[in-house]
Amino acid sequence: MSTNHYYGDNVNMYGGQNNVGMIKNQTVPAAPESAELRAVVQELLHLVRELRAQVPPFSVRTIDEALPVITADATVPAQERHRALMAVAGIAATVGAVGLPVVDAVNRILELL
Repeated sequence: MSTNHYYGDNVNMYGGQNNVGMIKNQTVPAAPESAELRAVVQELLHLVRELRAQVPPFSVRTIDEALPVITADATVPAQERHRALMAVAGIAATVGAVGLPVVDAVNRILELL
């Protein structure tokens, strides 16, 4: 006698063609945005707009591509937001003391996320 215990998903496939496995279509509920996160994001956006005047054109383009993703909106994928924040922080770090407030704001946002 055999007893099977299954925890979580169990899929058995025998034969067939073009099997693609199990598609879950699950989403993680979005965390509500905090007032503190919104405030820090607004501060960062203000600082980044000032930073644009201090960096070369290629960096300006990278900043412009990152700005729409840097929001307090919980619907933006976390990986995309993180990538945009890191790109802006990297650019800010290259300009020295002028970019330090931007780097600090990015670090505060990352702590809040």
